[in-house]
Amino acid sequence: MIVLKAPQDQVLAALQAVSGIVERRHTLPILANVLIRKTGNQVELTTSDLEIQVRTTVQFDGDAGNLSTTVGARKLIDILRSMPSDQTVSLTSNQNKMTLQGGKSRFTLQTLPADDFPLVQEAADFGPAFSVPQKALKGLINQVHFAMAVHDIRYYLNGILFVAEGRNLTLVATDGHRLALAQAELDADIPKQEVILPRKTVLELQRLLKDGKDDEAIEMRFAGNQAKFSFSGMEFVTKLVEGKFPDYNRVIPKNHKFRLTLGRAPLLSSLQRAAILTSEKFKAVRLTFEPGLLSIASSNAEQEEAKEELEIDYGGDKIETGFNVTYLMDALGNMSQDMVCIDLNDSASSALLTIPDTTGFKYVVMPMRI
Repeated sequence: MIVLKAPQDQVLAALQAVSGIVERRHTLPILANVLIRKTGNQVELTTSDLEIQVRTTVQFDGDAGNLSTTVGARKLIDILRSMPSDQTVSLTSNQNKMTLQGGKSRFTLQTLPADDFPLVQEAADFGPAFSVPQKALKGLINQVHFAMAVHDIRYYLNGILFVAEGRNLTLVATDGHRLALAQAELDADIPKQEVILPRKTVLELQRLLKDGKDDEAIEMRFAGNQAKFSFSGMEFVTKLVEGKFPDYNRVIPKNHKFRLTLGRAPLLSSLQRAAILTSEKFKAVRLTFEPGLLSIASSNAEQEEAKEELEIDYGGDKIETGFNVTYLMDALGNMSQDMVCIDLNDSASSALLTIPDTTGFKYVVMPMRI
């Protein structure tokens, strides 16, 4: 039975869309497979890692009739990648084997029964659905994802907090040393819903979301232990991180004494150069703010030193403070605006980075003792 027949690029795109969550090594061999369900000309592709499930539905030519089977996702993708993009390929099922053909190439792959594929049990208590443009959500994730913790024992920090309330969607990420917050407006009022999306889910959404057209929306629904996203012919279901996220409003400093606005790109370039001579372990830079001048200095165990100076519009007290240079570069590198605001109190207080004339982004970074 011919399961599908289509140009290589279309088949590859559909498989790549669902295969990001497939791990190369699994205790369950079937989790390395993609579940293929054919109903007439409609082909449904599903992958799972037991916590996340991704599904897409596409129309392909093929024989009439229905079929369900599973086949190695990575092998299929690797073979397709090696073929010309304009070549027509076909996938044929025969007993417990699947044959991929294109031109004079032919590959026969082992299949496993569709009934053995562990689908994620969807929650019954999803809250009200709400939508935002894909481009807007991708933008929010880009502004905060770098502040997520990695393998922190405080497991609730290994992800992003999503808060939907009224007409606002707020995303917050923190690793305990810095915090990033980004906000967007929703089309409708919705009751307060608060969930923590796992790190792997966040990175997969970031990969899949389109940032092209403004009008392509993503629909979101949250349940007690699950979130569901529908967009671009795809359905994405994920487990949530359980636990209480820190009160981010208490972390964001208010009533700063001093504020300065300066060019984002020149500041980022200066920090990147200073970072070259920081010590591998501490990544510390010393920032000295004084009227009209910002000095950036770094040194390492070999007693090498870097010093950068930037002219700034600042008339406050002299403040000498230290920061992890990576934390500053992460925030500046994920912004697209020309200017950045820095709010300060004193050398022992955290700094607040914001974007001029924009209320939807806040980045807090704790100082370092140098």
